Amino acid sequence: MERRIAPSAKIEAAIEQVLLAGPADPDRIAELGRLGAQLVLQRAVEEEVAAFLGRARYERTPEATGSRNGHRPRRVQTAEGELTVAMPQVRDSLTRFVSSTIPDTKAIIRTRPLEALVIGAYVRGLSDRDIESLAHEAGLGTISRTTVSGVCRELRDRYRAFRARSLAEIRLLALFLDAIYLPVRPEGPKEGVLVAWGFTVEGQRVLLDVCLGQRERQEDWLELGRGLTARGLRGPLLVVADGAPGLIRAIGELWPEAERQRCSVHRLRNVLAKLPKRDDLHERVRAAYWAALDGATSPAEAEAGLRALVGSLEREYPSAAACLAEDLPALTVHLAYPSRLKRRLRSTNLLERSLEEVRRRTKVIGRFPGETSCLTLAWAVMDLVIAGAKGLGLTLPERHAIAVIVADRAAPRTGQRVA
Repeated sequence: MERRIAPSAKIEAAIEQVLLAGPADPDRIAELGRLGAQLVLQRAVEEEVAAFLGRARYERTPEATGSRNGHRPRRVQTAEGELTVAMPQVRDSLTRFVSSTIPDTKAIIRTRPLEALVIGAYVRGLSDRDIESLAHEAGLGTISRTTVSGVCRELRDRYRAFRARSLAEIRLLALFLDAIYLPVRPEGPKEGVLVAWGFTVEGQRVLLDVCLGQRERQEDWLELGRGLTARGLRGPLLVVADGAPGLIRAIGELWPEAERQRCSVHRLRNVLAKLPKRDDLHERVRAAYWAALDGATSPAEAEAGLRALVGSLEREYPSAAACLAEDLPALTVHLAYPSRLKRRLRSTNLLERSLEEVRRRTKVIGRFPGETSCLTLAWAVMDLVIAGAKGLGLTLPERHAIAVIVADRAAPRTGQRVA
């Protein structure tokens, strides 16, 4: 007899399809949350009927009374719409099967606590009390920890495998570094979660590491970089980051041969923060700043335009002028690369948008019970965003131009002895 697919397995297949679909926009991530909530409910009622009958699906026992008799769809009302759960039917039983997870009432189940329950299962860091509290808040009564953790038990192992995998086959065009501050522990201040991702020389996006960084000190970034190197990652052509002093020093120590592009968006924010709060002034400086970068065809031309802007600010706004002048050449490095890529290589905006998605999805958790929970969830969201994002789509001339840069970097410098 051909075995039917369990309803929970169908939901898992639907989740897999969403993961393999297009770009990871907020709607798609929200759909994953809804499917995850549906999967928790479905697994719960399947476990309930297994406990009621005293045996698993397709298992036979001599003393068994009652048997499964298919399913009926049950619409569960939530604060954000309907979820459908396949309720198991039982025949030939002395007593009637009644689910405690989804009772025969019209009570509304709240999905946000349920999504928090799903996330808690993914990171496997919620206590029994947390599970009970969130389940009660969602209107579910009691739900077993086994049910919840079983939904996503593989994720923590996947995160560990992600951090241990070899990076020897990856050759980076650009490495992007940034951090997000999250409530990692039940008490205490928020802590930095460091993220590293990049574009390969083939134009593909790749997530490289997600790890704890405390306060973004130089030592934290050095530990991240040494970990990448130990796993086989070769030095990137370009490193894109903000201007945190500890990060800048770490980049110079870790990848001395790489060029460093200072995030142009961060720098503009810094400059505008030094100016009086006048819309006309901010608009004028913003326009001149981007005109210097967008209109240039080389680092030297862009640097000249930015120095002209520094000169125009020096008399009335010396603090803003000094801010722009500091580390100015690092704002123009991206212009040495193929022109179509300049907006993709001059800031950490793409990474920041991904980190905003991490922040949005972690709000349902509040404070994490510990770093393993926090890091696993941050990785899970980043992995989804990166996996669904487009690469650079390099043309043949662009690939050739990048190959020339790679070859030039590999060539021995003057005075360097060839082995």
